Amino acid sequence: MIDQGRATLLRGRRWVIKIGSALLTNNGKGLHREAMQAWVEQMAELAQAGYEIVLVSSGAVAAGMGALGWTKRPTAINELQAAAAVGQMGLIHSYEMMFKSYGIHTAQVLLINDDLASRSRYLNARSTLNTLIDHKVIPIVNENDTVATDEIRFGDNDTLAAMVANLIDADGLIIMTDQLGLFDADPRNNPEATLITNAFADDAALDGMAGESKGELGRGGMFTKLRAARLASRSGTSTIIVGGSQPGVLRRLFAGEQLGTCLEARQQPLAARKQWLAGMLNVSGALVLDDGAARVLHGQGRSLLPVGVADVIGEFERGAVVECRDQNGILIARGLSNYSASEARKIARHSSADILGILGYQGEPELIHRDNMVVMV
Repeated sequence: MIDQGRATLLRGRRWVIKIGSALLTNNGKGLHREAMQAWVEQMAELAQAGYEIVLVSSGAVAAGMGALGWTKRPTAINELQAAAAVGQMGLIHSYEMMFKSYGIHTAQVLLINDDLASRSRYLNARSTLNTLIDHKVIPIVNENDTVATDEIRFGDNDTLAAMVANLIDADGLIIMTDQLGLFDADPRNNPEATLITNAFADDAALDGMAGESKGELGRGGMFTKLRAARLASRSGTSTIIVGGSQPGVLRRLFAGEQLGTCLEARQQPLAARKQWLAGMLNVSGALVLDDGAARVLHGQGRSLLPVGVADVIGEFERGAVVECRDQNGILIARGLSNYSASEARKIARHSSADILGILGYQGEPELIHRDNMVVMV
């Protein structure tokens, strides 16, 4: 019988699916197109059933190695970047043509760590991905290996997948790998190793069960997958680590078959996000609300629109954490501002329909969206 936590997770609609290099490249023998076609078919079925899918795909460096005739993963950064530049072309083209056969559009999204460390670029990436999802496009995300350096790279696509899950408030993260899941010992060395089917991501007992990668193609290993699951769980996203080469793996997972290892987050995504906001000690500024906006935020927890802002205090950039106070200075809420202080001053007391005429571009209709806000009183 499927675990209740896993059953609840599988009812979620928004998923990040990550496919590793060893699966995609058939252990260095070029792109494994037959396997890719099978995964695409299953993701297309999920999308057509109403699931929102973001694909995080490894394979660019490994595919480039195959195209260039290299049999060993290089260590020099310029050679890695060259392999990524070559391989990314074939990888994305293959996905595009496969999804197109099901009438599904795709989009290439390349990220580096700096994109998510900067709050303004974080919001830009979040907005782009959400817009693609809203238009029924499947984003295909990879680390931008052609420009990333050791100082700015994510380090592995497991970590990137977890950060994307955080970015879009995903219900679940599926990490497809060449192992069946997380075992209590290394199954390659211990025939008595037992698959862990369900656990909490932050369970310290898991630490000794995850080993480093022994593969030539990828940078990840079970250790990085556990670390990614823990990173995802901070924003309330649970993770399933599963053997991607199993026939119909995604179809079977969503049908309720207990495959792989489910590492649950202890709280839901929205609750975790708001807990993070509530715990922020350093805020960059404040928005003073008129009486109507103060009542709406306090009583109903709705988004803050520019028309309800009477004054803007301090200097801050887009994506900064700001306080929302009433006219008596009482703290009502805290949240992430969709606009800088200078922009907020220009659109304060105005309708959201006026933003385009005032700023010259059409930004978000809310100054702070309710999903990025926590009421403090």
